[in-house]
Amino acid sequence: MKDNKAIIIKKIKKQNAEGSHGGSWKVAYADFVTAMMAFFLLLWLLSMVAQEKRIRLSNYFKHFSIFQQSGTSFMEKSSDMMKEAGESAKQVPQELQAKAVANYIKPEEFKEAIKKAIEEKLDDIKDQVLVDIFEGGVRIQLVDKEGKPMFELGSSRPTPLAIRILGVIGDNIKNLPNPASVEGHTDSLAYKSTSYGNWELSTERALAARKELETLGLKASRLTRVAGYADTVPLIKEDTEDPRNRRISIILFFPQQK
Repeated sequence: MKDNKAIIIKKIKKQNAEGSHGGSWKVAYADFVTAMMAFFLLLWLLSMVAQEKRIRLSNYFKHFSIFQQSGTSFMEKSSDMMKEAGESAKQVPQELQAKAVANYIKPEEFKEAIKKAIEEKLDDIKDQVLVDIFEGGVRIQLVDKEGKPMFELGSSRPTPLAIRILGVIGDNIKNLPNPASVEGHTDSLAYKSTSYGNWELSTERALAARKELETLGLKASRLTRVAGYADTVPLIKEDTEDPRNRRISIILFFPQQK
């Protein structure tokens, strides 16, 4: 007698060990947490850095061009960007020091030469170009005067007056081997904007002066420092709002003879 029982086929569906939702979300979540941790670590590190250093770093990347500086790293200049305000910039490449010694000119001789050039070519505005000797170098300062600014108001665009003065200075320093630096300074008048102030303005003006000097023939390799100091180093200490505090300082360093 034939068995009339129905044949039942049972299909068993295998499930992933992680459950119905899979485990890929865990990887994505772990990546997200790692990224957030790195982000907050970066914010913490930036909060520990002085305002001036953050501005220098910001301006470096603002003016960095991958087409002009391909193959170079900003880490090569990190020590310059992280120097404290007012710190000596005497730490220059040894080859520059050796070259300066080989073609040595005394600071006093250079001061007299640059003052003579100012007298001859800038006689009408010579009171806006100050030259002094300090330990280790010579400082040339382009200072504002009421009605005769070096830069347009609230801008890093040099006026024709500044370009004229920089032209004379550039002609007298471009063929020297001495290391150099450029510094920007402002008065203490505050900006209404909270996102842009004297730190940014002084730094961008120093960069603008540097570009003008390079156009005039100053080799970029000679520059050891380009920085802005806002109103922290006033020329006229008794009146920090005096227009003469708005200035550009061009410094030439002279190696000491043994």
